[in-house]
Amino acid sequence: MFDIDFFMNINEIRKQIYNGEHFEKKYLLNKFEEYRSKTPIIYNIETTNACNMKCKMCPRTTMMTRQVKTMNKETFINLVDQIEPFSKSKWGEWEKFIESEYGIKSGDISENHFFTYIIPKVLQLHGYGDPLLDKNMPEYIRILSERNIPSYFSCNPANIDIKKTAQIFENGLDYIKYSIESVDDKRHKDIRGEASNFSDSYNKIIELLKIKEKKGYKTTIIITMLNLNRVDQMEDFELLKKKFAGQNVYTYLKSEDQQWYRKDYHGTCSIHWSEFCKHPWMSMTIKSNGDAVMCMEDFNNEIILGNVKKQSLYEIWNGEAYKIFREDHFNLTKGIKCTEQCDMKLIGSFIQ
Repeated sequence: MFDIDFFMNINEIRKQIYNGEHFEKKYLLNKFEEYRSKTPIIYNIETTNACNMKCKMCPRTTMMTRQVKTMNKETFINLVDQIEPFSKSKWGEWEKFIESEYGIKSGDISENHFFTYIIPKVLQLHGYGDPLLDKNMPEYIRILSERNIPSYFSCNPANIDIKKTAQIFENGLDYIKYSIESVDDKRHKDIRGEASNFSDSYNKIIELLKIKEKKGYKTTIIITMLNLNRVDQMEDFELLKKKFAGQNVYTYLKSEDQQWYRKDYHGTCSIHWSEFCKHPWMSMTIKSNGDAVMCMEDFNNEIILGNVKKQSLYEIWNGEAYKIFREDHFNLTKGIKCTEQCDMKLIGSFIQ
């Protein structure tokens, strides 16, 4: 989830900025603070940062040094008790805004439809780990369903346990995304690591689709492939689409999130990654040890803004550490991850 009101309210400024207009820092600081909700909204909860994959494009494989932790149930329940979903009327307003301003319709299937119509409404339950490795995940989905909070997570299909995943579906998971890089097992292992396997994963997904249809579960199964700028990228994606042709799945090619550490930076087709960063004003990320950090891209918890085991979300969101962090985005503060290890532009790049 993220604050759709902030996103909509800041839209005119966004358009003026991209039309070349410059603003004074004080004006934008005041405007952003005026539009910022004092009630925090959680983008994602990383319930575990445990993962058995060795994905070559993931910072977790080569750069993550923080200890592997799994969130305890008490902390999770405390978090979800502090949030609530958007009303139907507010969501209707958002959908009209997205279609009007971005030309994306509710029935489309694409990377940017996923970001604008799914991500804003769901509580995301992954970070730098695989949610399927969290034994409490079926219960967490039940807890969210009871509170009418839409849920979603991305995971590695090689970790599918049919019985456990069917239970997650039954408990009301709204969206699940399986990342598949090739229909060829060897190539898939080259990208995702030896623990990955396309053939077994495909067979399990097909079995889950049959269970879903038979039981009438509402879960949307999403199949995605990362655009890693491979020579045969589009050929592989077409083969993947062909494999799932006729199946009740949502399939799209996803731009690579972070490329700052790569030698072959190849850009993005994502609205999210093309616009200036709004996270400090519209969403919170909570990691598996309870840290509230700058955003989900903070794989080593480098910018810690509080800890939910010691403070409420409200206290963290409206606290001094967040105030300084927001100013860092305006000041382009050197030495922090946001200015040195992120593809997103910061608002400070557009001020006089």
